[in-house]
Amino acid sequence: MKQTIAGAKLALADGRIFHGQQFGAAGETVGEVCFNTSMTGYQEILTDPSYTDQIITFTYPHIGNVGINMQDMESQQIAVRGCIVRAPARVTSSYRAEEALDTWLKHHNIVGIAGIDTRALVRHLRDHGAQNGIICAAQVSDADAVAKAAAWVGLEGRDLVGQVSRRQQSTWQGGTFNIASAAFTQGAGKNHVVAFDFGCKENIFRKLTDRDIRVTIVPADTAAADVLALQPDGIFLSNGPGDPAAVGYAVETIRSLLESQTPIFGICMGHQLLSQALGLTTFKLKFGHRGGNHPVKDETTGKIEITSQNHGFAVADEPLPANVEITHRSLFDGTVEGLKVKDRPIFSVQYHPEASPGPHDADYLFDRFAALVRAA
Repeated sequence: MKQTIAGAKLALADGRIFHGQQFGAAGETVGEVCFNTSMTGYQEILTDPSYTDQIITFTYPHIGNVGINMQDMESQQIAVRGCIVRAPARVTSSYRAEEALDTWLKHHNIVGIAGIDTRALVRHLRDHGAQNGIICAAQVSDADAVAKAAAWVGLEGRDLVGQVSRRQQSTWQGGTFNIASAAFTQGAGKNHVVAFDFGCKENIFRKLTDRDIRVTIVPADTAAADVLALQPDGIFLSNGPGDPAAVGYAVETIRSLLESQTPIFGICMGHQLLSQALGLTTFKLKFGHRGGNHPVKDETTGKIEITSQNHGFAVADEPLPANVEITHRSLFDGTVEGLKVKDRPIFSVQYHPEASPGPHDADYLFDRFAALVRAA
């Protein structure tokens, strides 16, 4: 007997309606609708805390074919508010799979929609910008659905970092498998890095551990004095969700840490917060950068890197302080993708050198940070 799948709809705040079928949990969810162009890595994307309060659209049509496994989690829970796919896989084909994607979403009460024209949705978001949306049952009237989407608070001006950051200090206990040496490293490195959890991805800590670095992770609101009391050889500023302009407490902490001469490396939200501490400002992009194929130019070498990206805000590069140099720029829109402080061992990038998912062109940035940490 053929199974009947309930109808569902996606309504955007500007009145655009898409009709499809229920995917994942039943119910309704509201958030900022955005899209990611990666062809692989849907589990890593769904568990990236940077997607907090967002509904993610996958542009690659066939999603779910390798199922879900606990080794590919980028945090301990699903971060997104909702999931939009064109054609969910009917069969899970991987020896690593522990659960099907649809079942996993149901277990975690994540509402989704399938069967809509994701190409049309993405074109609409590119033309009109990322906007509030709601996934709900087909029976909800279009007018009510649009009104609920339009009434949602949105992301600008909200501190989501404080919502997702861990509440207590911890030591990273995860390990990493080194292919070259065929050895599993547990993370008791010679050098010590204190990492701020602004909504971090766990592959960042695996990358640091692989370079013989011991990592202590601290909450986003940890004071500068408490960080320095841990006697770090380096300080790491993680990725995270929401509006960087709303995380003023972290900016003030970073500004104090700049005086310590301790090496600092920031990624994504960490890059944005560091930039503010250096005197720059941030702004919201029209539809954000999210995908695994974004070209970035290293202005210091002329080299082009293909990068993994996930951000809806960016750093404005004017006015530029005299001691700050822009090191990387997006070849899509020219926005700032990296900077360094000329007279101190401090640098950051907007994109994700830890990938998960995405290319490994920028993996060398962890080597650069590790060298600064060892020198310290």
